[in-house]
Amino acid sequence: MIQRTSHDAAVLIGRFQPFHNAHQVLLRRALEAAPRVAVVIGSAFQARSPKNPFSWQERAEMIRLALDEADRDRVLFVPMRDHFDEERWIVETRLGVDAALTAQGAAHPARIVLVGHAKDATRDYLHGFGGWTLRSVERVHSASAATVRDALFSGAEDAAQTLSHAVPAGTRGFLQSWMAGPQHDALAHEWELLRQHDAAWSVAPYPVVLVTVDCVVRCSGHVLLIRRGHPPGKGLRAVPGGFLEMRETTLQSALRELEEETHLDLPPAELLGCLVSTEVFDRPDRSQRGRTVTHGHFFDLGDRPLPTLRADDDAAAAEWIPIEALTGLEDQLLDDHFQMLDHFLGLLPRPPIDT
Repeated sequence: MIQRTSHDAAVLIGRFQPFHNAHQVLLRRALEAAPRVAVVIGSAFQARSPKNPFSWQERAEMIRLALDEADRDRVLFVPMRDHFDEERWIVETRLGVDAALTAQGAAHPARIVLVGHAKDATRDYLHGFGGWTLRSVERVHSASAATVRDALFSGAEDAAQTLSHAVPAGTRGFLQSWMAGPQHDALAHEWELLRQHDAAWSVAPYPVVLVTVDCVVRCSGHVLLIRRGHPPGKGLRAVPGGFLEMRETTLQSALRELEEETHLDLPPAELLGCLVSTEVFDRPDRSQRGRTVTHGHFFDLGDRPLPTLRADDDAAAAEWIPIEALTGLEDQLLDDHFQMLDHFLGLLPRPPIDT
């Protein structure tokens, strides 16, 4: 029996990569708080990676399987992409929740309670939803999503035991079937390479912050992308870029990486004249390789004929992609490169910020 509450709906926000016992506690609190629950599934359209192994549809299914049958019709799922601009993300999240609730017959405007746990600075967004009641839940000491992913990919003898203690039974059955599917082995290989990367840096006497550069190059309605030849993200598309070297400025590094990966047929002085803007992309979780701050450089070459390219170094291919095709490639781009392209090229419509 659903208890009478003062709210029309509850909202729970997360990546759920994968859904685990601490998430289930939050979901139960949300179900207790309102007759309907909108579960916002973040990073909804990211390419698969060891950190984001599941599509948003797979995550919705594992959550649905963890619910009692009587509660399944009370939960609706709202896929939400990441954005460089947090204010824009908050606005789009509100619009997505409102649309989903309206489609389910909820009152408009709905009285909403946001259920969450503010574990660190990455949860500051919980305080950004003015007009929603924030109900903070105490931290549940449970295996983290990272621990569960390690069990999924490590092949360790205690992996099955970790899963049995960390995820609901319905979700565990989903994960066991998924591990036998076509996605698992390639991601497990990348997971191992990233584990070795982390181990190599673990001896540093201080937390490691890596610095990289990335290049968005537009020309005649196209943008320059590479296809990655090595993990992480082997086979994914990306903007050209790489790590800053010790005796370089970020601009010098950007020009070097463009030359090494694409051999863009344009004199450096002419390319410099096409630099329009730069932006720092520094979300703590933006890269699979740990804390990585990148400096994005946007070059606009105008309407000239497309310069010739030749892939080299880390790039298996370099190609000019029509800008209008990029939205269809969102789940094939490395890390936050789609958000980077959207920031510089305006791929997606911007909602009114005062919504």
